[in-house]
Amino acid sequence: MQDKTLLPRLFKGVIGVAVADITPPEGICISNWGAAGVQVASGIHQPLFLHCITFQGSAEDKPWVLLSADLGWWKNMYDENDVRNYILNALQIDESRLLFCLTHTHAGPSICSFDTNLPGGELIRSYLETIKRKATEIITTAVEQAQEGFLTWSKGRCALAQNRDLYIAEKQRYVVGYNEKEIPDDTVLVGRITGEKNNTLAVIVNYACHPTTLAWSNTLISPDFVGSMRELVNTYVRAPVLFLQGASGELAPADQYTGDIAVAEKNGRILGFSVLSALQCMGEAGYERVLSSVVESGAPLAVFSEKKINDTTNAIQSRLMRIRFELKDQTPIKEIKKQWEGETDVAVKERLWRRMNIRSYLGEQSFTEIPVWIWKIGNTFIIGHPNEAYSLLQKTLRAHFPNINIVVINIANGHIGYLPPEEFFDYNVYTVWQTPFARGSLERMTEQVQKEIESMISD
Repeated sequence: MQDKTLLPRLFKGVIGVAVADITPPEGICISNWGAAGVQVASGIHQPLFLHCITFQGSAEDKPWVLLSADLGWWKNMYDENDVRNYILNALQIDESRLLFCLTHTHAGPSICSFDTNLPGGELIRSYLETIKRKATEIITTAVEQAQEGFLTWSKGRCALAQNRDLYIAEKQRYVVGYNEKEIPDDTVLVGRITGEKNNTLAVIVNYACHPTTLAWSNTLISPDFVGSMRELVNTYVRAPVLFLQGASGELAPADQYTGDIAVAEKNGRILGFSVLSALQCMGEAGYERVLSSVVESGAPLAVFSEKKINDTTNAIQSRLMRIRFELKDQTPIKEIKKQWEGETDVAVKERLWRRMNIRSYLGEQSFTEIPVWIWKIGNTFIIGHPNEAYSLLQKTLRAHFPNINIVVINIANGHIGYLPPEEFFDYNVYTVWQTPFARGSLERMTEQVQKEIESMISD
């Protein structure tokens, strides 16, 4: 186990915050569900936002940029690469310093340029251009408005996320739904960015739960539960709330797959109250609770007081790893396309379309290299990767580094496939037949990330 005394306990540096509205126009394609009858947005439930937080050791440094967009997932990496490379080139940021994360709402617009032939698809490419422009604008704004600030964390619990790998014995199959027999990871990690006058500049929420409340019967653009969570937190904390999707491969709300926006709003309040609880547990930034005296009463009573923390740092470090993943599926792209062209079942056709997008990017080889970003900010490690890992990833890392804040982000800088535990490959589970990655990929990534964190602690 690693001791937190090996790291400074508090980050104090230059931090910038900016937000942009990225709500798409009504009528845009929302091709997210194979079971959907209508795939065009009929209206807006709540606006979609793009949040930005920048970190610098000093105002002269190039920034580390954390972006979170209320979008679903990249059906192909070509679109993601185009957007991210545009931002990197426009602002001259090193690749290791940018994390473009998606909240993973399933009620957002399609961001796949290959969907332009679908109803509403003619709006996709112009929308992607809007994302590029607004991302560069708010990064510039965040850096220009940046000020001295603290980054502190509080850990809470939330009952929203439940296991969704459900085995139906009488049908002898796994489905994706509420499985009450499994205990889910309920950790919500809340970061608070505070200015010199103890004013809250922004809140970061890292929680693992699929935003799949609103499903095939919904035609409204929505950030799902993330939107109502933010609205609730904002009633108490007048500051932007940036959501980071955790390692949620097997986690989703118990109440989901509906067209009722009231359910999404209820799910958002469940998370929102947990976030507020964690924030209320935090003391003033830059101070810690220390034992000041013992009062003899009916029992010896320990009295604590607040003491200023002198162990601070403005140092930031980032590493970009590339981990080799073996691929289990080497079906030629031409064969997948042929199957897709001849398929008449809408749901199966959607599955083949997604598989074809993934395979076209990976190519015909038997392996690929997956990037993983690791940022070290004070006693916090932020790990971003472009896949959908099961919660085993974050649980393992947090257990190994109990005194370090571990932020794990799914769907950061891209999206390819799921990372289920190796024992799941013995079963016909959705996440296994969706992923192009071979058995053991999650465990390999977890082990290598753990070693990399240990190396960065020692630096």
